[in-house]
Amino acid sequence: MTYTPLQDALRAQPGNQAQPLPLADYRGAMTAARFTDPQVEFAALLNACGIYDLDFRARISLTGGDRVRWLNGMVTNNIRELAAGRGVYAFLLNPQGRILGDMFVYNLGETLVVETDRSQVEEIVATFDHYIIMDDVEVTNVSEQQTALGLAGPKSPAILNAAGIEVPELRPLQMITPQCTCECGCAKCTVVRGEDGQESYEIWLAPQDVYKTWQALIAAGATPVGSEALEMQRIVAGIPLYGVDIRERDLPQETEQMRALNFNKGCYVGQEIVERIRSRGNVHRKFTGFLAEGAGTIAAGAKIIGKSAEGEKEVGEITSVAVLGTPAGERTVALGYIRREAGVPGREVTIGAAKATVIQLPLESFAPGPAENALLHQM
Repeated sequence: MTYTPLQDALRAQPGNQAQPLPLADYRGAMTAARFTDPQVEFAALLNACGIYDLDFRARISLTGGDRVRWLNGMVTNNIRELAAGRGVYAFLLNPQGRILGDMFVYNLGETLVVETDRSQVEEIVATFDHYIIMDDVEVTNVSEQQTALGLAGPKSPAILNAAGIEVPELRPLQMITPQCTCECGCAKCTVVRGEDGQESYEIWLAPQDVYKTWQALIAAGATPVGSEALEMQRIVAGIPLYGVDIRERDLPQETEQMRALNFNKGCYVGQEIVERIRSRGNVHRKFTGFLAEGAGTIAAGAKIIGKSAEGEKEVGEITSVAVLGTPAGERTVALGYIRREAGVPGREVTIGAAKATVIQLPLESFAPGPAENALLHQM
């Protein structure tokens, strides 16, 4: 069992030795499942500022004179025109257009950094190595040299500044080495703004600096958040997880992640299939969300039943599920694939014994219940 640098530091604290934090293997890393009530932690991510261990994300360094040209021919998004200090989301495909992994690619000037889940690193590195022939490209897994913390919620910029990490307004997937006046000693950290849709940041830093930076941000007002609340946030935001919602059998357009595709960049592995789908029209399935009353009635792997002129028939499957507290009681939010003709927002479907409604992602109208918000304001 391998713990993250933050978890090693937290486990060493006297209070946590007496009453250890509950841990879970999350996206390839052993980290805290929760610190208090996951619903309260989820409310912090939506309404205030949640801080979390981001060491389940790994980083792969690409150096060498051919790195930009070579990676541009490997992934689905445009690396050739990626400006220094900026990032893009992309897929890695096999020649049949099936998805081998997903990632963010950042241009650090003399280096490209591929960020992905630890659970994907081995296959991505092996695929990269397979396609390097006479190219001047060196692939190095640098995950153990650097770790990361995440911040999410509308108060995140204020929390960063209050902790002495001075970050200007950044565009989505823009990074900066900030002016740091905090006592945590993380003067060489890198801050990355998250994608559109939520106020979120990543702080890349050395493993030896992670605990004191964690403490500084909590002292500034951030709420510690575990993986259970992160899963709630991910599902409500409609973000698919590779290995769970995105599988190798899925085609890029089925995932609805058009942000990963660039149709003007030229050839790359699997490009012919992606272009053929675009020229012939939509795929038959799409990734979307579902909302149901109550809890415990929908599970991952459940089949989706829809109504048609011919009667009821199977039209899809569920891949991820979260149960959330709301002012009106518990609700189940699920992600999955459904046939396009049945996946119209507002349409009712049956999932197991539950009646559910197809929803547009992200689920922007969701709000935690008053109990969760009241507890959050007391922390």
